[in-house]
Amino acid sequence: MSHAPARRLIASAVLCATLAGFSVSIAAGFDLPTKRSGLSAADLKRVADVTRPTADFSKAEQYEAMQAGATTSIDPVTVDSFSHISANIPFDEEQNFKLGNALFRKLWVSAPSSTQASDGLGPLFNARSCMSCHVNDGRGKPPEGGPSATSMLLRLSRAARTPEEEKAIANADVVNFPDPVYGHQLQDLAVPGLAAEGKMAISYQEERVTLGDGEIVSLRRPSYAVVNPAYGPLDPATTISPRVASAMIGLGLIEAIPEADILAHADPDDTDGDGISGKAAIVRDHRSGKIALGRFGWKAQNATVRDQSADAFANDIGISTPDQPKAQGDCTRAEEKCLDMPTGVQKRLGKEEAPGPILDLVTFYSENLAVPSRRKASFPETLRGKRIFYETGCISCHVPKFVTRRDTPDKAQSFQLIWPYSDFLLHDMGDGLADGQQVGLASGREWRTPPLWGIGLTRTVSGHSFFLHDGRARSLTEAILWHGGEAEKARNAFSSLSTDDRAALITFLESL
Repeated sequence: MSHAPARRLIASAVLCATLAGFSVSIAAGFDLPTKRSGLSAADLKRVADVTRPTADFSKAEQYEAMQAGATTSIDPVTVDSFSHISANIPFDEEQNFKLGNALFRKLWVSAPSSTQASDGLGPLFNARSCMSCHVNDGRGKPPEGGPSATSMLLRLSRAARTPEEEKAIANADVVNFPDPVYGHQLQDLAVPGLAAEGKMAISYQEERVTLGDGEIVSLRRPSYAVVNPAYGPLDPATTISPRVASAMIGLGLIEAIPEADILAHADPDDTDGDGISGKAAIVRDHRSGKIALGRFGWKAQNATVRDQSADAFANDIGISTPDQPKAQGDCTRAEEKCLDMPTGVQKRLGKEEAPGPILDLVTFYSENLAVPSRRKASFPETLRGKRIFYETGCISCHVPKFVTRRDTPDKAQSFQLIWPYSDFLLHDMGDGLADGQQVGLASGREWRTPPLWGIGLTRTVSGHSFFLHDGRARSLTEAILWHGGEAEKARNAFSSLSTDDRAALITFLESL
């Protein structure tokens, strides 16, 4: 197979990264940088050279196996492969990581309790700990017929109804509006004496897809519903969106990517005509209230690891923090009994159930979970799959490389060459994956490109092979075949490959 398609893709990617108009249009009206700062001209050239997509697939690239730079874990592959500390963390910071790990695993209990530093759960909740959703710091999955959906939940929201509400979304003051009774999230668990909100019901319809060489793949199309709602029906305007927990690795490095470098890949109006129109998620930092680039969550609704952590405390566990101080979690005015339940706020410990030091430590832990090193990066079959990954257009959204900021708060993440395989932008993924739920600037058809590093260890770490935002895909092949919208060309190119070429591409993904 010729390398010409890959060269055309690479030229396009480099052009996108150099046309300032893309990033300027994205940042218009918002205080976001359009150019990377803090580097000399020589360093800027060095960054451009090292992040340029390769056209040589005869061997692994320099440092490719260390896909998270000096932070990469080289520990043996085990079920704990996502739970290691960044390899270059100074010794005097290891204690904070271990304390954060303990708090990440901490089981919260209902108030009042004799364990006053651990009470305040709920009153409505989806999990009792962070680890309950992110088992082994890995990816969540659908319940698959079991009684529990702990690592999967339903987000609830409606679109703006008035010009004032539309303005609030446009200004990034809110991302959407909750159900008037059930709030932002369906909580299927509750403390004693209180009824849980309801249960998630999933049904699947099998659909057969015939690939170019005649192979037949069965995809399952899910349908979701809320059953046994305890507080009356959902509002007719409320949409439900299923989400599985994401893997925790490399989050601090993602936050350390300069805004301008992500914006350089955005092309919301498809100015270059390649069919890819990724756009940036514009949000507000929870603490400062300032405009920021969203990069965490399935729809990039959070700007920082701390924001993501505070949201999980508030909505998943029902624990208040300085950034989300509501002690009743996601209880609404319509759930009066929930609002009347005791909270876990202890004045001698702070104003919140999880005071600042707890949120700080959980954030530090989450920022410093190491990405495992690549396996078989230089093997011929892996390199063949990598070439096909490039030539089919996958790197248009799954951008291979970035270099992090030099001025990162955590020095371990400073100026690292990383390989997340994501542009961290929002893309229209077509009707098949649409959830119909607006989240900030993300429409009901748009999703953030998820990073691919570590995806090949999903079964090892998480014990399953379910992929996409709702775990509908039972294999990487199924996940690719669900791609539509902006990714339809790449999906069709994959479908048209020979059996051997498809297997090689999957081998490449499994090496990440």
